[in-house]
Amino acid sequence: MRLFVAVYPPPEAIAHLGAQVARLRVGAAAASGINVRLADPATAHVTLAFLGDVEADRLVDVESALGLAAEWSREGRSAAPRLRIAGGGRFGRGRFTVLWVDLRGEVEQLQILARLIRSRLRHARLPHDEKPFRPHLTVARPGDRVPDVDVAADLATLDGYEGPAWPAAEMVLMRSHPGPRPTYDRLAAWPI
Repeated sequence: MRLFVAVYPPPEAIAHLGAQVARLRVGAAAASGINVRLADPATAHVTLAFLGDVEADRLVDVESALGLAAEWSREGRSAAPRLRIAGGGRFGRGRFTVLWVDLRGEVEQLQILARLIRSRLRHARLPHDEKPFRPHLTVARPGDRVPDVDVAADLATLDGYEGPAWPAAEMVLMRSHPGPRPTYDRLAAWPI
């Protein structure tokens, strides 16, 4: 099973972001038929940890590790961290260009949670990606199908973007089915 752990923004925050994306040049390119690979709003999430392929018989170990991480992250806090989608950036260049939006607010609470998750996965000897945690939501993967000047203009526009605040109330264990149109199954969730 291919697994990851994520936080999902509420539909209102995703709708607000969708309206912003429609006004970007990548949004206009998509509307004109250019395949800029806009992210599907229905699956927009912030990945806390990517586990990759995990044997089905280890699922109980994954759930135990994540439950402990969620419990420890809640200690000493009375409310879920408040976040907002704001700003943005780019990963890669040329055909590897990816546009994303940033998270603002109580992001340090997500960073602590991501570290706790990885620590518990490591302790349980479960696979996981060790890349540094960079909380974001992917907007589009335009590659080189959009001129670099348009990507730069979109980055400038995203720099001034700020969506509504929302509480990150739960983390979710997801199973992904990769492909041209990836699908996801919700396996478990914990309050954070």
